[in-house]
Amino acid sequence: MKEITVDNKTYRLDDYGFLLDFNQWDENFVSAMAPSLDIKEDLTDKHWQVINFIRNTYKELGRCPLVYQTCKMNSLHLTEFRNLFPTGYLRGACLLAGITYKEGYIQPSMLEGLNNDIDPDYPEKTYTVDVRGFLVNPYEWDNQFAVYKAFEMKMPEKLTRQHWQIIYYLRDYYKKYNCVPTVYETCDNNRIDIEKLEELFPDGYHRGVVKIAGLKVR
Repeated sequence: MKEITVDNKTYRLDDYGFLLDFNQWDENFVSAMAPSLDIKEDLTDKHWQVINFIRNTYKELGRCPLVYQTCKMNSLHLTEFRNLFPTGYLRGACLLAGITYKEGYIQPSMLEGLNNDIDPDYPEKTYTVDVRGFLVNPYEWDNQFAVYKAFEMKMPEKLTRQHWQIIYYLRDYYKKYNCVPTVYETCDNNRIDIEKLEELFPDGYHRGVVKIAGLKVR
């Protein structure tokens, strides 16, 4: 972790220079970081327009807008955008907007309802998956894998307590019996019907809940 201090306020940064706490952001942070991102002149109205658009979109939707959306909504060609933010979209505009590269991929609301907290600094972790996206070693699994896998699968909502109840049921069953429970056992033991399971995990049982739980039917 790194820190910078501006006007007696200390900002906590990760190893890549991204602000760790979105809510700690202010204009002094932007002005202090801009020179290190090859922005040599004073920040213009266009810079601030882009930065505020990214922040407002993140606040409203819980995710970082795509670079295409940002350019389109701010009437910028890519060449103009490059001139404004020479180090790039993620490592330039988003960094100045207080959005980390991790927050750009995941919605904070999806972290709610966890049985175990995810480290707020989101330490980097590498998971080994097979060609179909299933975790190779089920004991590498943790809550963070489940949240990111659900996001990758475009789950329609955050993982609720009922999602976690089923995920942990599968995990506990696997630890006890060294196999994945059938869909019938999962529904019966969690007192839900198949329609509710489909609603919770639209990609299906094996390709949905089993995959998110870090397991696979062998």
